[in-house]
Amino acid sequence: MTLRVVFAGTPEFAVPSLRALLEAGHDVAGVYTQPDRPAGRGRRLLASPVKRLALDRGIALRQPHTLRGEIDTLRALAPDVMIVVAYGRLLPAPVLAVPRLGCVNVHASLLPRWRGAAPIQRAIEAGDPQTGVTIMMMDAGLDTGPMLRQARVPIGHGDTAGTLHDRLASLGAAELVTALAALETGRVRPRPQPAEGATYARKVEAAEARIDWEAPAAEIERRVRAFDPWPVCFTEWRGARLRVWGAEVVRSDAEEAPGTVLRAGADGIDIRCGRGALRLLELQGQGGRRLAAGDFLNGHDVAVGERLAGR
Repeated sequence: MTLRVVFAGTPEFAVPSLRALLEAGHDVAGVYTQPDRPAGRGRRLLASPVKRLALDRGIALRQPHTLRGEIDTLRALAPDVMIVVAYGRLLPAPVLAVPRLGCVNVHASLLPRWRGAAPIQRAIEAGDPQTGVTIMMMDAGLDTGPMLRQARVPIGHGDTAGTLHDRLASLGAAELVTALAALETGRVRPRPQPAEGATYARKVEAAEARIDWEAPAAEIERRVRAFDPWPVCFTEWRGARLRVWGAEVVRSDAEEAPGTVLRAGADGIDIRCGRGALRLLELQGQGGRRLAAGDFLNGHDVAVGERLAGR
């Protein structure tokens, strides 16, 4: 059944959901996305991925700094439902009341775990064995509304925030279309989130990516994956920033100080951590390209016994 939809979303994560709504034949009457932001070295204004798709499909687009002044516009659009996917703003109560069926959100975690801005990164960082998507009805709280559907996926040992993002974006889009069909026909009833197990996924800050070599190797390795592709874990080596794109935990009984280079070979560079050791597999020197450790060593003499800077 075709629904009249208003869509609110901004980053790449939201694009599959908007595309899925269009492919399912829903009438997308309007799209809301965040205002263009300056990006890159030239600080040129950059349109969001959702804006680019909306313009390509000829959908009416709005980019207000706040939705508080949009009530009359939304009422005129007369949506059956408003879909919100990583829009970047909480919806005011008057907006929540406009659509006939309410406002539906696609969230990248198994709520109530990892409410908030960075559920993908925090799930990897915490070492969660699985995550997923939740399709929920929105209320005035932050990711606290009743749930329509959930779908789970394992977090693999090699998953980064980037790979997990792409899988969850596609999964969320498919689950959204299924949830809307059930919601319209009354085949699903929203169920409250469990009272136990709520956690908050705070926004990732660039400063968090600095490696603390006093931490256990397993914790650092998870952060390397959680902060790929942004902000990317880094350390200092000989006064310059050294980015770490890939790493693995290795056993070590060494007693050197954390941050000490234990060995350097074609298969990686082993660094002593607060517990265990971390093998750096893919590196990027300041101003350089991403390189496998062996290739990095072809152009850089990393000495056993020298130390990388910690916090």
